[in-house]
Amino acid sequence: MKDLKEKTIRGGLARLGAQGANFFLRLGSLMILARLLGPKDFGLVGMVTAFTGVLTLFRDFGLSSAAIQRATVTEEQVSTLFWINMLVGVLLAMLAVALAPFISAFYREPRLLMVTIVLAAGFLFNAAGVQHGALLQRQMRFTTLAVINTISLIVGTVIAIGGAKAGFGYWALVAMTVVFPLINTIGCWLTTAWIPGMPRRRAGIRSMMRFGGTITLNGLVVYIASNFEKVLLGRFWGVDALGIYGRAYQLINIPSENLNSAAGEVAFSALSRLQDDPIRLKSYFLKGYSLVLAMTLPVTIACAFFADDIILVILGPQWVAAAPIFRFLAPTILVFAIANPLAWLVSSLGLVERGLKMGLVIAPVMIASYVVGLPYGPRGVALAYSAVMLLWVMPVIAWSVHGTVVSVRDVLLAVSRPLASGIVAVGLAFGVRLAYGQFLSPLPRLILEITVLLVTFLAQLFFITGQRSLYMDVLRGLKGPAPVSSETAG
Repeated sequence: MKDLKEKTIRGGLARLGAQGANFFLRLGSLMILARLLGPKDFGLVGMVTAFTGVLTLFRDFGLSSAAIQRATVTEEQVSTLFWINMLVGVLLAMLAVALAPFISAFYREPRLLMVTIVLAAGFLFNAAGVQHGALLQRQMRFTTLAVINTISLIVGTVIAIGGAKAGFGYWALVAMTVVFPLINTIGCWLTTAWIPGMPRRRAGIRSMMRFGGTITLNGLVVYIASNFEKVLLGRFWGVDALGIYGRAYQLINIPSENLNSAAGEVAFSALSRLQDDPIRLKSYFLKGYSLVLAMTLPVTIACAFFADDIILVILGPQWVAAAPIFRFLAPTILVFAIANPLAWLVSSLGLVERGLKMGLVIAPVMIASYVVGLPYGPRGVALAYSAVMLLWVMPVIAWSVHGTVVSVRDVLLAVSRPLASGIVAVGLAFGVRLAYGQFLSPLPRLILEITVLLVTFLAQLFFITGQRSLYMDVLRGLKGPAPVSSETAG
């Protein structure tokens, strides 16, 4: 416990650094691929992943989270979990292949048959690396995980761009989707140097299976609710509409996905070690929460107010129809920035049933909003989706922290400071845009807007709202030693 703070800070910064690199890699690849491929190519792959993404939720059956959350895990337990993951991976791959004709017939698109069959291989690659990745997280080797993730993304991106330039069309996107988990799993095997033993029937994993199963079911509910609109748009509005909506959705989610992935792995591991120390748990959670909000809010504001310039610069003129959809989806970044860290708290305390109940409440409401917005096309769906998510913010805060050491007031206070800074910053940035934007082309105008926004936001956060001490505390945490454990058990 003595060096937990240093490990957490170092691991968090390593993951944030890697996710920053990943953000620019994903953004760069999207910029290039959006110019090499058209909406139809992205739409075709999006049609399949809307279905296979459901199966992806079962790829580890929540067993990686179960292994991380436990205070101690034996060699027998990890080996048994590995073979369970492999069995699940094989079953999912077979199920995806079996579903291929149905998916092709549902969209009335014969090309989807082979796309689905090839994408099925990804389930096997993922399954083989789940427990190796969990071991790295238990040992808090986040720098290693960050390097593996970045290398996997680079290899997949290079293959996709090369395939697109060579004229392989949507197959370039398929290749990128399959290559990423393959390289990631190879990296995890090489760095852990752990070879699983034989499975044991009485390894004591029943409670871990129950924990993982609840997480998986919750993920399934949330996934269906968050992606059902893509199925509806693809079925009733066609491949072009789905391609345009899908690129706007992907672009709007890159920042929040990167931040939540980076911070979530570190926070869940650290908070799980502190579940019996409520004072430290509250302190760690609120500091991490404030940091994530401070990094997410400027992105939300930029996406909402400067959507046209962002789409023109990143995707190009052929994607201008995505700009209003992108703007309508921008509030969801804020919602996820507020809600996702609450899931770290709930899961680390073992309250996974509560997370499932929350998912079961919001899912039908979200699906109903898609149906309401569907007659108005992608824009209507995006607007309805954001409206429902904004209405969900307060209930999810109150429900998540109920009965924990964190209060609603704590959360609202953490949100209010960066939010107030963001409102002032966007007012100034938008004023500069109105005064000088007409004299600039999209790229320099976007650079000017974002520079003014960030400088103003950070100046207020550091010197007006009293957040400077938080960041100085993070820097001080880097000075302490952070030895790396190599043991399986935490």
